[in-house]
Amino acid sequence: IGGIGTEPVGRVETGVLYPGMVVTFAPVGVTTEVKSVEMHHEALQEAVPGDNVGFNVKNVSVKDVHRGNVAGDSKNNPPLGAADSGYSPVLDCHTAHVACKFSKITQKMDRRSGKVLEEEPKFVKTGDACMVLLEPTKPLCVETFSEFPPLGRFAVRDMRQTVAVGVIKAVTKKENAGKGKKK
Repeated sequence: IGGIGTEPVGRVETGVLYPGMVVTFAPVGVTTEVKSVEMHHEALQEAVPGDNVGFNVKNVSVKDVHRGNVAGDSKNNPPLGAADSGYSPVLDCHTAHVACKFSKITQKMDRRSGKVLEEEPKFVKTGDACMVLLEPTKPLCVETFSEFPPLGRFAVRDMRQTVAVGVIKAVTKKENAGKGKKK
């Protein structure tokens, strides 16, 4: 909204939003203070779940936050970036750098024990461990970690930052360099 600075609009899904609160926007990672909260051009002292509100924030450009970002309390369980099916980051495996699509997240697991927590989750977020079916956008030669460890390790990079690391559990092989799939 022009004239008064940046005013994100959206619905309060959980918790409360109030002036003076410090919020973090995910997945962009911008943290700022809420100057005011409004609903139907009336200032509110507090917004509760279900309220569609606009809130004015300090020192944040319109270019910093976008549709689909999530704002949450920076001091109490702030929101983190998440990945879902269809996410297409770059996969670094041995010397190859190939864009790969998360065609399906098959399992969400406990990082330490490896125990399956959820079958076919809608998304995974920072700190989660998972099994994913990855589909390279162009031919890629990889092997399972158990057979060839150097060809079975990978890093997932997005915007030049490493966002995940993993090992290949299974490979769908194709003759004559077609599209391969891996977990």
